[in-house]
Amino acid sequence: MVRKMLTGNSAAAWGARLARVDYVPAFPITPQTEIIEALAGWSERGEIPARFVQLDSEHSMITAAGAAAATGVRVFTATSSQGLLYALETLYTVAGWRVPMVIVNVSRALSSPITLGPDHNDVLAARDTGLIQLHAETCQEVLDNVLIGFRIAEDARVSLPVLVNLDGFQLSFTREPVEIPDAEAVDRFLPPFTPHHPGFRASRPVAHGVAVLDPASYSFFRYQLHLANEQALEVHEAAAGEFFREFGRQYGTVDAYRLDDAEFVLVMMGSSATLGKAAVNRWRDAGKRVGLLRLRMIRPWPARDIAHWLGGRRAVAVLDQNLSPGSGGILFGEIATTLARASNVLPALHSFVGGLGGKEMSPTEFDAILSALESPVPRATQPTELLLTAAEYQRVRQALDAAGKDIDVLDEQKPEVPHESAS
Repeated sequence: MVRKMLTGNSAAAWGARLARVDYVPAFPITPQTEIIEALAGWSERGEIPARFVQLDSEHSMITAAGAAAATGVRVFTATSSQGLLYALETLYTVAGWRVPMVIVNVSRALSSPITLGPDHNDVLAARDTGLIQLHAETCQEVLDNVLIGFRIAEDARVSLPVLVNLDGFQLSFTREPVEIPDAEAVDRFLPPFTPHHPGFRASRPVAHGVAVLDPASYSFFRYQLHLANEQALEVHEAAAGEFFREFGRQYGTVDAYRLDDAEFVLVMMGSSATLGKAAVNRWRDAGKRVGLLRLRMIRPWPARDIAHWLGGRRAVAVLDQNLSPGSGGILFGEIATTLARASNVLPALHSFVGGLGGKEMSPTEFDAILSALESPVPRATQPTELLLTAAEYQRVRQALDAAGKDIDVLDEQKPEVPHESAS
């Protein structure tokens, strides 16, 4: 084992290298390109045995990845943002083929307007494709999730693609200390891929991905995919346990932070949870009983673990780094449904949307969330709230005023914005 300063992108590439992947179909897109650049360089210099092929689009890339996986080789690829959406049709296809692989997505906000900062609308657009989804907070977790992802994907009970997500820029280009495990230890944890599905062979022709025109048979196939996805919960638990015994790092479907005696809970996902944990530490120092639940796996949805950690709390705030127009935060709806199914007595639930397009969430905004959690106002009166500081709102207002827009109408629709503290 060696310890190096790696970006999130480099950590993803190292995960693929240690997994001894056979095939890397690729197409560049910011902020993911560093991953495939590293793999291309290693392949060219003969440092990894993988065949590296650049395709003409993400649609072709995922199709090639699925076709290669169907022959029984270990496949890795990566994309981001609009590239993931361009490949969306093929994500449904390869999941339906039941071929295992690992796909890394480096989250970037979607256009329009076009931007480069991260949020989670791209990866959440793929939540119903059938892919398993693992989400990382740190660069170390990126590398580890790639290895755990292959274990889940290649298990006969699952046999589905796994998507490992990391936040663009905030994690993809941030250097953190990362332990790169010894190749021999990884080989013990992740042995060579033995396909459990009928792979393509010249001497053994098979039909794969054929049309199914009978609705009953189609329903059966789709439900089988659902059941296989749910099996990933059990497979993840076993793989994570073995990973802990081999490498000393423990992962669950969720990350419970200072929750044992918490009255109030903040729910987050991705690298911004680090900021949330800093806020929790500050609140704890002030005597507030607050904790944080970070979602690591969102497909399959870990309903049992979420209900366990959120049930019986006084109030819960879900901070979505995404926005479903006309509905609100995507994760808020799923968490509310989970808690309603688990108990007749729900905590007060609050929905916040923040960090869109990479907007940094300030301590002031976290304090506004805590104020809402401590408020006695019934949850039914709480709409989805957009997090903006007063200074940020004024900056937007000035830009619209310069563009000749009716800012009086804007003021009527403005979100509740916290003021920056004097400090």
